Amino acid sequence: MFKVDTTLSRSNVPRTIRFTEEIYNTLMEISSYENVSFNQLVLQCCRYAINDYPKEKLDK
Repeated sequence: MFKVDTTLSRSNVPRTIRFTEEIYNTLMEISSYENVSFNQLVLQCCRYAINDYPKEKLDK
């Protein structure tokens, strides 16, 4: 289960990504509710997805 971590270390690689309006609005709601920045939440979502990605696909 995904849980928001409020102690995420600083990020330093700038990138531009585009969200659908629905995803953006949902992420904004969650970040506000959890009292974390939008950026921290997106990074945590990415880390969660990477950790759940099958390792055997990365070995190819």
